[in-house]
Amino acid sequence: MSRKIKLIWDFRGPTSAKTAEHHEIHLKEFIVAEKLLLNITGFEVYNEMHAIAFMVVTDENMIAVRDALKPHRGEIFSEQ
Repeated sequence: MSRKIKLIWDFRGPTSAKTAEHHEIHLKEFIVAEKLLLNITGFEVYNEMHAIAFMVVTDENMIAVRDALKPHRGEIFSEQ
């Protein structure tokens, strides 16, 4: 089985939580449009000035998704 990569978009400022929540909607739309196998997305609020939106992709799809959506960073995804 291939590795799963968590692609992350950082949002900062007082509207970061709402922006990250909204960005997740577009990530879900992208998954449907591109017919990706994984459907793991989310957003996390770290504090009132920093939130993230993320999606998880397989190794095979990582380069194409990265080039299309320009995430700020990525990390190996571990399901917990």
